[in-house]
Amino acid sequence: MNKERILSRDVSATQIPSGDRIVLPAGTKVHITQTLGGSYTVMIDFGLARIDSRDADALGETAADEIKQATPGPGGAPDPELVWDQLKKVYDPEIPVNIVDLGLVYSMDVEKLDAGYRVNVSMTLTAPGCGMGPAIAEDARSKILLVPGVTSADVRLVWDPAWNQSMISEEGKMRLGLV
Repeated sequence: MNKERILSRDVSATQIPSGDRIVLPAGTKVHITQTLGGSYTVMIDFGLARIDSRDADALGETAADEIKQATPGPGGAPDPELVWDQLKKVYDPEIPVNIVDLGLVYSMDVEKLDAGYRVNVSMTLTAPGCGMGPAIAEDARSKILLVPGVTSADVRLVWDPAWNQSMISEEGKMRLGLV
């Protein structure tokens, strides 16, 4: 896949690998290099960026369903299953398996705040030197914030325990041809 597009309007994007939020102005030429998990990885003049599906129209694309229609649970609490569903839409741009099936997500919990709920995630990367960490963490955070009832999200990169291939789910191993 390498579709050239011209952005029809300004778009907020995540710069890869830094994870910084940037604005790509209308008229910017982009090349779509990957579409996984509802996000678009695009090549621009100064590197790569990830555009969320809510901005698919600016690329001339049709957005995939972002999240199941749901209402928060008792007391406005977010549904943990929907949080996991959103995490399964997060991909390393170099690996065609989501971060949950790769075994990169170590924990997820929902914390009640004075005004809403925060989702806390601890995750790792396949290697400590992976430069994609900030971009992957930002993608996870932005997808979690789409879950009804979530008012904030904290995604932390941890290195203990060290990731290894045995942490990949059976589905992930099948997608990677390891089974």
